[in-house]
Amino acid sequence: MEKKVVVAVVCVAAVAGAVATAAVVKRKMKMDRRWAKAMEIVKEMQEKCGTPIGKLKQVADAMVVEMHAGLASEGGSKLKMLISYVDNLPTGDEKGLFYALDLGGTNFRVLRVQLGGKDSGLINQEFTEVSIPPNLMIGTSDALFDYIAAELARFIAQEGQEFELPPGKQRELGFTFSFPVMQTSIASGTLVRWTKGFSIDDAVGLDVVAELTKAMKRQGLDMRVSALVNDTVGTLAGGKYSYKDVAVAVILGTGSNAAYVESAQAIPKWHGDLPKSGEMVINMEWGNFRSSHLPLTEYDHAMDNESLNPGEQIFEKLISGMYLGEIVRRVLLKMAEEAAFFGDIVPPKLKTPFILRTPDMSAMHHDTSSDLILVEKKMKDILEIGNTSLQTRKVVVELCNIVATRGSRLAAAGILGILKKIGRDTVKDGGDEQKTVIAMDGGLFEHYSEYSKCLENTLTELLGEEVSKTISIEHASDGSGLGAALLAASHSPYLEAEN
Repeated sequence: MEKKVVVAVVCVAAVAGAVATAAVVKRKMKMDRRWAKAMEIVKEMQEKCGTPIGKLKQVADAMVVEMHAGLASEGGSKLKMLISYVDNLPTGDEKGLFYALDLGGTNFRVLRVQLGGKDSGLINQEFTEVSIPPNLMIGTSDALFDYIAAELARFIAQEGQEFELPPGKQRELGFTFSFPVMQTSIASGTLVRWTKGFSIDDAVGLDVVAELTKAMKRQGLDMRVSALVNDTVGTLAGGKYSYKDVAVAVILGTGSNAAYVESAQAIPKWHGDLPKSGEMVINMEWGNFRSSHLPLTEYDHAMDNESLNPGEQIFEKLISGMYLGEIVRRVLLKMAEEAAFFGDIVPPKLKTPFILRTPDMSAMHHDTSSDLILVEKKMKDILEIGNTSLQTRKVVVELCNIVATRGSRLAAAGILGILKKIGRDTVKDGGDEQKTVIAMDGGLFEHYSEYSKCLENTLTELLGEEVSKTISIEHASDGSGLGAALLAASHSPYLEAEN
């Protein structure tokens, strides 16, 4: 009898063990299936985001075609190719005292810049930053410009005697106005519409320079606006002041844009007299570029459809800081929903659009710790996803790499397009070697080093070793401030009189 009991116990234990093993095996198979599905999503993303050199050259060629079309006629291309009326970039010879007003959001800056000419360069630079009260953002044109002019007057009133100008000489100002404007000369432009939370109806259609000028007069301020500036054009000017061979400027920040120096004769839609310099700076508004060669995924299409401007700014949505983190979030969400990548429950925070910002994506991409501790922290703090395995964290980093690599390589293709358009993509036979400097600015370029490194390497790959030696990328900061003051200097009527 005892034997039978023992045998029965052994049999029950064996069955229980077998059931437990089966459960473990079943769970492992389920996990394996989920992991395989997740890896399938990552692999598909990698393939769809592919940017082989051949494709990048097609993108560059398409950019050139659109540039020609945009220069030929207004509305002839998705690229606006706006005439900036800047035909004199700084040379480094500029001397004197110049100001800049940088209005681009809920704050504005007033700058004072002292230039000492070829020998001394930038002697001194000071600025103040002022918040705009919310009621003025939805008030009247006069109320907004009176407030700005009063702050300008206060800034100047605090100056010492060393900043006094000779009698009869007006103070000169470069005005960076980062809202859509139809520019009509170097110092005039009508407001097309407000963005960034401003809604002042009576200002739309008015010349913003004239409005500022009237407000300055009401303040008793003897000051003239010498240049109305876009921040990308300002970056070109700031770059040119430091590096004489600057021909292109690119901003890669929250948004993206490019400007470059074009031969005035290559602008069919220009109907005025040709500028004395024979050159004109073009503000491309390249964020709106699109082409069938751009590697778009289902995530890009969905993000675009849900955006405030569907079908617009497609290039910007692929390459700029506003969107990179959001694309990563969308892929992770699909992996959570279809492959239970973070467990049986889809993390609720992962469903929040734009919760994963590009600076956080950058921090994860740059995590060099062996256990990816920063990735773990970001996933927990931002998305409330805890207990991630090292294997999971490695996949997150790989996704950041896929999205950043596509963006940076496409930005490099865009730069190649500009270089092709102005004939700087080849080495000239005979004579001195022509150097070309690309002035870059923006938080994405400055702080996301994997992105900027990849961009520079890709440009070298596209141009080849020999041409790459003639091209350099330089960081030119504060185009909207210093750049605007420099353009006020290079377009000063006193400069013409002196010459």
